[in-house]
Amino acid sequence: MSTPPPWWQAPACHEVADGVHRIVLSMPNDGLRAVNVYAVELGAGRDLALVDGGWAVPSAFAELTAGLATIGRAPADVRDVYVTHIHRDHYTFAVRLRERHGTRVHLGRPEQPGLHGVQRLGSNVPTTSLHQLRRSGAARLADDVLAATIREPFDAADWADPDHWLDPGPIEVGHRTLEAVATPGHTKGHLVFHDAEQRLLFSGDHVLPTITPSIGFELGDWDLPLGHYLRSLESLLARPDAILLPAHGLPGGSVHQRVRVLLDHHDDRLAQTRAAVAAAPRQSAAAVAARLSWTRRAVPLAHLDQFNQMVAICETIAHLDLLAERGEVDAETRSGVDLFR
Repeated sequence: MSTPPPWWQAPACHEVADGVHRIVLSMPNDGLRAVNVYAVELGAGRDLALVDGGWAVPSAFAELTAGLATIGRAPADVRDVYVTHIHRDHYTFAVRLRERHGTRVHLGRPEQPGLHGVQRLGSNVPTTSLHQLRRSGAARLADDVLAATIREPFDAADWADPDHWLDPGPIEVGHRTLEAVATPGHTKGHLVFHDAEQRLLFSGDHVLPTITPSIGFELGDWDLPLGHYLRSLESLLARPDAILLPAHGLPGGSVHQRVRVLLDHHDDRLAQTRAAVAAAPRQSAAAVAARLSWTRRAVPLAHLDQFNQMVAICETIAHLDLLAERGEVDAETRSGVDLFR
């Protein structure tokens, strides 16, 4: 939830491995500021695939065009986009590329219910997160976020179905094989793409180099997201180690090493959450979140903007739900609000 160093964010194209190039695309109105998409050369010709598509903002075409020009390519050369997950900074520009150039879009099959929910709703309102806010005792914040997001511009075309729903398994991407690996947690259908031969892992938001991905900002039904996320992290330790190619931040370093850091972080966070629950007889998730510090700068919940307060409280209740599942805290519901002790 904190901002990575600004020097990785400048729009550019960087070779990160033989035939693989990191292109930086802007993200407005977001603490992360930028997203990495990876252009993968498919062989002797000009054809490319992208891993992740970026956010459909006005600057995206110009930034992608400028980045690809440095390797003698253009957006029309992109044949396929393999999207790690359904969030708009990864999916929506892939759909725009399809509109303009006929690019094929691929997305994990478990993202289908969430995507179809957005299509039915026809707005940017994060309905699942708003329900979790109300369950967490933050109804006023839920009302404020609803009022803000319902006014946001919404283009239904950005949320059209992909051409192909991906299942875990090998994918032939030009002359290389990528294995799509299911890593639910950040979203239900999150995939990472493992190039075992080159020892590369396109990690999307599942493994990030300097921050932890949000857990609980979800499309679709709530189903113990933190438990899924931790199991997905552990599953990567059972695979051969690889070089980290994340969607936000600089690439490089050992996936295994970073996964161990993330597992330790969540162990610490679960302990902090349990201690915060013990500080008062019965507390809502919003009250527990207010006892915790947030971002790498350790700021109070009240110092975050509305969106990040929502993310923080949803993440808190995800930790509390896992503690309750483990029998480490008790929960009861009163007037639609879960109270923990």
